[in-house]
Amino acid sequence: QVQLVESGGGLVQPGGSLRLSCAASGFTFSMYTMSWYRQAPGKERELVATIASRGGSTTYVESVKGRFTISRDNAKNTASLQMTSLKPEDTAKYYCQAARLNSIYWGQGAQVTVSS
Repeated sequence: QVQLVESGGGLVQPGGSLRLSCAASGFTFSMYTMSWYRQAPGKERELVATIASRGGSTTYVESVKGRFTISRDNAKNTASLQMTSLKPEDTAKYYCQAARLNSIYWGQGAQVTVSS
């Protein structure tokens, strides 16, 4: 059974940091591109960051460049998103996604709220 389970969300003040983790099981994690998406209320889901299957290539949406870092540990079947200098506009539900060819898997999401 395929599972992606996010953790690490919560409430943080502007300027603070959070680290999201995504624990994967039920598929060959090392063969999948991993991504983080987010969706704020009333907005479309947005691709935030992507990391290639072997971890050598990463991409970010412009609004998080220099603040967020995506990483993965293929030995532990986990992907992470380190978020720093958080802004209120980063408030959203964050989802991890695994993708390879025609297979796409999603986690259930983790809420991140940036507020004073």
